[in-house]
Amino acid sequence: MKSLRDLGSLSGLVYSTDAGRMCPGCRQPVAQCSCQSSQPAPAGDGIVRVSRETKGRGGKAVTLVRGVPVDAAALEQLGKQLKAACGSGGTVKDGVIEVQGDHVERVMAALQNQGYRVKRSGG
Repeated sequence: MKSLRDLGSLSGLVYSTDAGRMCPGCRQPVAQCSCQSSQPAPAGDGIVRVSRETKGRGGKAVTLVRGVPVDAAALEQLGKQLKAACGSGGTVKDGVIEVQGDHVERVMAALQNQGYRVKRSGG
C-alpha cells in the first residue's frame, strides 16, 4: 500500500484553461516548459518515412510523416510548413506529423528540398 506522501506526489495540474497543457515534470505550461529543452532528439536511421493512411478516420485520407530527427519544437514548426505547402490542416501527435488529405508526393518534395532523406512507406 502506498503512503500518503507517495500519493501526494502523483497529483498535480494536468490542464489549465488559461495556459493549456501542463508539463508533468516541471509543472509549467508546455510552451514554457524548462525540462523539455533537455530532451534529446529522437534517434532513428535518418530516413523520414511518408505514408498515406485511412484507418479510423471514416475513409478520409491522411498523410503521415514519421522519423524526422528533430526535437518537439522543430517538429511543430516543420508540421506548420508542410501544412502550408499542402494548403490543408493537420496536427503533430506523438512525434508524427499528420497532414489532412492525400499529399504524399507534395510532402516528399518539400522534405527533400529541406535536405531530408525521404522514403515512401506503405502501399
